[in-house]
Amino acid sequence: MVKRSIPLLLSCLLLAGCATSTVESRKKERLNVYSALSPEEKESVDKGQVKVGMNQDAVYIAWGQPAQILQSETKDGLTTVWLYHGTTTEETRYWTFREVPYKGNVFLERYLDRDYYPRDYVQAEITFVGGKVVRWRTLPRPTY
Repeated sequence: MVKRSIPLLLSCLLLAGCATSTVESRKKERLNVYSALSPEEKESVDKGQVKVGMNQDAVYIAWGQPAQILQSETKDGLTTVWLYHGTTTEETRYWTFREVPYKGNVFLERYLDRDYYPRDYVQAEITFVGGKVVRWRTLPRPTY
C-alpha cells in the first residue's frame, strides 16, 4: 500500500509545482506584451515591481493574477482595483483537560492548549484608471 502511495504523492507534488506562476512563466505566456514594454518597464517587471503608469498586462506579468478584481466608475472613468491576498495564521488559546494516570487512578489535569487557523487578508491593492496604474500600495500582515 505504501509503495503505491509514493508515486501518487510524487505525481501530486510535481503537478502542484507546475501550477506555480512565476514572472518567467508569465513573461512566456504574454511574450508579445512583454516584448512591447519599454526597457524601464521590462526592468521593473523582471524585478516584480509595479510602477505608476504601467498597464494591466505589465502588472499581471510582474505580480500575477489578483485574487479579486473590483470595478467602479467615477468622473475620471472606469476604475479597476486589483486585490492580492496573503495568508497568515491566527493563534487561539484555550483551557482544556487531559487524563493523567496516578497510582492506579486517573485524574483530570487542566492545561492551556492552542490551535492555529489560517486567515486570508488583503496584502496589496492596485488601482487602474483607463487601464493604467494610478496608485498601488501594500498592506501590513494583521496581528491577532
